[in-house]
Amino acid sequence: MVIAKAWALKKHFDGFPKTSDFDLKKIELPNLKDGGEQNFHTVSSVCLCYRPYSRRDLKEGDIMIGTQVARVVESKNPAFTVGAFVVARRGWRTHFISDGKDLQLLPSNWPESLPKSLALGTVGMPGLTAYFGLLEVCKMKPGETVLVNAAAGAVGSVVGQLAKIGGCKVVGCAGSDDKVAYLKKIGFDEAFNYKTVKSLDEALRKASPDGYDCFFDNVGGEFASVAINQMRKYGRIAVCGAISQYNDSVPQNGPYVQIPMIFKELQMEGFLVTRWNNRREEGLQALLKWVMEGKVKYHEQVTEGFENMPMAFIGMLKGENLGKAVVKV
Repeated sequence: MVIAKAWALKKHFDGFPKTSDFDLKKIELPNLKDGGEQNFHTVSSVCLCYRPYSRRDLKEGDIMIGTQVARVVESKNPAFTVGAFVVARRGWRTHFISDGKDLQLLPSNWPESLPKSLALGTVGMPGLTAYFGLLEVCKMKPGETVLVNAAAGAVGSVVGQLAKIGGCKVVGCAGSDDKVAYLKKIGFDEAFNYKTVKSLDEALRKASPDGYDCFFDNVGGEFASVAINQMRKYGRIAVCGAISQYNDSVPQNGPYVQIPMIFKELQMEGFLVTRWNNRREEGLQALLKWVMEGKVKYHEQVTEGFENMPMAFIGMLKGENLGKAVVKV
């Protein structure tokens, strides 16, 4: 009999999450049934990009939403042999049982030298978000200028590097000098700390006096309101996230976008990466190839210990992570 640990939502977040909003539970797992069940042990858990879903999709008492790389420890399904690694969306838990229908095996050509936790980041959902957001929403072209905010995060850091591979000039912003230094190290043409500049408008103009063709927006709020006025004619805006607003208990009021949208003939489109589930393998293989060639670099913010999941989650929302925030179980 396996005893799994799981973090549940004890109380819906009121503004910024607190450690008291989470509850650590123990769950006794039943024995496997014949006919295709497997028991999995979580190896690495993603420390969530799912803050905006918490109130919409979770009731108090539910297991926290999350994705993990897990190893098969017991199996009655020939498609999943003991020792195999999978990506699963089974929430913040150490062990779980599955019939295999909701699991994705790591690509068969995954190199031993590459951390398997990258399947939660650069060669996983965040990387795919950058890949399809740039190619299908922004429709970037060689010679264009791409702006990305939260640029040192799991998605933003890949966006900038893919734009460089695509022959674009890339401008990124982040919330610390260390993060700005990292962006320059991985090839961003221009980068600045939005927390220390006197004027966001001036910083954006200095970085690209001719404006921006593509804007990959992870932040929303005031940043997006300023940036939209610096878009070039026929510019494209991919709305991926709104991290500046996730912890607001009262919705922000902001400028209206219609005037610049009309006169610059802009396209703004929100998207979820699941739209391209039928092309998932294409994206993963492209990302894996670029990582192995050294064209896409990665950094993970690894927290040790399942008991530290809430603190890692809160730290991510405070912007303490560089690259993907994961918890090693």
